[in-house]
Amino acid sequence: MKKINLLLLALLLAIGVIAGCGNNGDTDNENGGSDSADQEQAENKESAAFPVTIKDAADNKVTIEEEPEKIVSLIPSNTEIAYELGLDDKIVGVSDFDNYPPEAAEKEKIGGMELNVEKIISLSPDLVLAHGSVMGSATDALQQVRDAGIKVLVIQDAKSFEEVYSTIEMIGKAAGADEQAEETIQGMKDDLQAVKEKAAEVSEEEKKSVFVEVSPSPEIFTPGSNTFMDEMLTLINADNAAAEQEGWVKMNEEAIIALNPDVILTTYGYYTDNAKDLVLSREGWEGVSAIKNESVYDVHSDLVTRTGPRLVQGVEELAKAVYPDLFNE
Repeated sequence: MKKINLLLLALLLAIGVIAGCGNNGDTDNENGGSDSADQEQAENKESAAFPVTIKDAADNKVTIEEEPEKIVSLIPSNTEIAYELGLDDKIVGVSDFDNYPPEAAEKEKIGGMELNVEKIISLSPDLVLAHGSVMGSATDALQQVRDAGIKVLVIQDAKSFEEVYSTIEMIGKAAGADEQAEETIQGMKDDLQAVKEKAAEVSEEEKKSVFVEVSPSPEIFTPGSNTFMDEMLTLINADNAAAEQEGWVKMNEEAIIALNPDVILTTYGYYTDNAKDLVLSREGWEGVSAIKNESVYDVHSDLVTRTGPRLVQGVEELAKAVYPDLFNE
C-alpha cells in the first residue's frame, strides 16, 4: 500500500510538471501571438495613413496612394516647410529661388517663374508641391505634370497665420509627416504667444505707427489691412500706418508723408544698396517722425514674406525694429 501511495504521488507530481510545462508553452504561444498581433496592428496603422485624399487650393481632390519617396517643391515656402518636417532626404527638386536652408541650393533646379516641365518629369517624383500664387502662370505646366501620372498638390497662398498652420498640416498629411507638422505648428504658436505677451507691455501712449515699404521709390508699395504684414504688426502691438488701405497698394510720397509714421520698415535691402539711407535722404520728408528720429530699418524680406515656419522669426525682427528697448533686452 505504501508503495502504491508513493507511485500515486509520483504520478501526480509528474502530471503537475507536465501540466506546468503545457501551461508555460501556452503562455509563450499567447505572448507570441500577442506580440505578432501588436506588430501587425502597428504595421496596419502605419499603412492606414495612406492612401489619403486631400482637397487642395485648386479645388482638386488629390489621392496619394502611398507615402511619397521623391518630392519636388515649386516655391521656397513649401521647401522650407518640407525641410522643417524632416523631409529633406525626399526632396529631389526645388525652384531657382530656393535659398533656405542652405542645403536646398544643392538640390536639382526645376525653374523659376517659368517651370521646366521636362526637368520635373525626369526626376520621377511621387509628389509635386505647387502653390496657389503660381496658378495663373503655371496652369498648363502643372497639367502636363499631372498628365505624366505625377500627383500635384496645390498649396494655398496663405494670408494669415491660421492659413499657414493649415498649409503645414496639409503638407504633413500628404508626405506622411503628420506628427512633425503638429509639433511645428505648436512650436510656432508657443513662440508667437511669447512675443504677444511681451508686446502687451507696450502702453497706448507708447504704441507706434509703422509704414512698411516692400518696394523703393518711386514705385512705393505697402501692405494695407487684410494682409499678412498687417497681422504681424498687430501681433507686436503696433499700428499699420496704411491700415485704411485695403490689400497691397501703391502710394505716392505726399500721402505717406501725411501719415507721419513713427517707424518706416523696408523689405528690399537684399536687392537695393543702402535702403535705409535712401529713405532718410528723401527730399521733403524731413518732418516725418521716422526720419527725424532715424527710425528706419530694413528687415529680412524672406522672414516676413515667406509663409512658412520662419515667419515667427520675422515677427521677432519686426518687434526688435519697432520696439528696440523692449525686445533687444
